[in-house]
Amino acid sequence: MKIYTSIKELQSDVLDLRSREISIGFVPTMGALHKGHLSLLQRSKDENDISLCSIFVNPIQFNNKQDLEKYPRTLEEDCRKLEQAGCDIVFAPSVDEMYPEEVKMQYDFGHLDKVMEGKHRPGHFNGMAVVVKKLFDICIPHRAYFGEKDFQQLMIVRELVKMNKIPVTVIGCAIIREDDGLAMSSRNTRLSPHERSIATEIYKTLLWMRHQAEQRTVEEILQQARQKLASHPEIKIEYIEIVDEETLLPVSDWNSSGNIRLLIALFLGEVRLIDNMRIR
Repeated sequence: MKIYTSIKELQSDVLDLRSREISIGFVPTMGALHKGHLSLLQRSKDENDISLCSIFVNPIQFNNKQDLEKYPRTLEEDCRKLEQAGCDIVFAPSVDEMYPEEVKMQYDFGHLDKVMEGKHRPGHFNGMAVVVKKLFDICIPHRAYFGEKDFQQLMIVRELVKMNKIPVTVIGCAIIREDDGLAMSSRNTRLSPHERSIATEIYKTLLWMRHQAEQRTVEEILQQARQKLASHPEIKIEYIEIVDEETLLPVSDWNSSGNIRLLIALFLGEVRLIDNMRIR
């Protein structure tokens, strides 16, 4: 496995691979890798000749400075996991390497980045889009793999590719969960044992909402879901939404969309967790 920290050196290798018509699969990460990340890598390995994984904690997508400071950084362990999993190339640049100059780029995604995560994390999606576009330009992959846990991010990346006519296929991959249903996340390591035991309520609530769909109104389900989660004093809800998958806009009834998704974001203690589930 090759490890690069230099954009110039990585691009030289990538351009050589592409000149020989070797397909490249790309998995962008911020490190602190878990089985969810490795499932993306496995999908890439199944569908490409070479798999490239980036590890970069992107400072410009954090609207909370403390969250950036506390984000786990485990580069050595991450590289060990990637090598064992059969990754071919790792790109782990410094902040100065990625952003030698002040970032001024501003994207307009319409309402896609104004709702849910965008509403509660101003600037987050612009910072995410800047780094994803830059990574696509550097790594020049044929296919890129993103987990559906960050569903809104996945939809915005697809819009980014469309807007900029980037020749890459963006592939969404299913959420990988712990045995008790909690969506795997690098942030889970920050939960106390007590908080971790409560975190399963997110998954349980999503399952209940999906089971109740079309038996109750959208508003009734949202109201009762909020009550279920709010009954735990450790939980502070940011949003619970029932939306159309393509537009990310709220649905008013079950017949208003053919593809409906449930999304939840909350704080459990000091740790922010998100999850989602498709109804149909």
